[in-house]
Amino acid sequence: MIKQSPLKAEDAIYRETVDAGTYWLHTVKAGQTFRIVDLEGNQAADTLFFSAEDPAERYSAVDTIREQGNVYLSTDTVLMSNHCRPMLTITADTCGRHDTLGGACATESNQIRYALEKKNMHACRDSWLLAVTENPEYGLSKRDITHNINFFMNVPITTEGGLTFADGISAPGKYVELTAQMDVLVLISNCPQLNNPCNAYNPTPVETLIWN
Repeated sequence: MIKQSPLKAEDAIYRETVDAGTYWLHTVKAGQTFRIVDLEGNQAADTLFFSAEDPAERYSAVDTIREQGNVYLSTDTVLMSNHCRPMLTITADTCGRHDTLGGACATESNQIRYALEKKNMHACRDSWLLAVTENPEYGLSKRDITHNINFFMNVPITTEGGLTFADGISAPGKYVELTAQMDVLVLISNCPQLNNPCNAYNPTPVETLIWN
């Protein structure tokens, strides 16, 4: 559901541009609201959420889909943890829906989906692995890379129950905004995908903002 936010960028306590192919790892405190902005349109922000208190508790696509009865995420969706506790609520969304089924690109999937020579191209899983390696203070490891959300990505479900990767439905300046229900670690890989036509083969930056 499309819903505009009343929050103004100039009032944010934090603001950063995340280039395509890089990661963003940050703690968002309970009660804070953060926004991801698709600056140039049709970009995908592959995002993981963890409890800041105990990273073994993390976002669960299964629990979220079951509790809300919908495979798409948008305004008023409550993101549930693998302990079936509310982690965040989507409080504003100007894109309309976001994917939680398509997973993240990896060198292995690039090879299978596109061509053998694509295997060594950078992928979202690489960005996450770099993030956990460069930031050991968060207590994350390779085994913590599980369910993710593909914000701004369009992954329609076919009548047979399969997934398709279609042209994006976002546009420059579209955003999604979430309010934390607990202290959460947010790990974003701003997708570097060069093989998927949904972003016109042109990965672009996103922006993150936080309000108290």
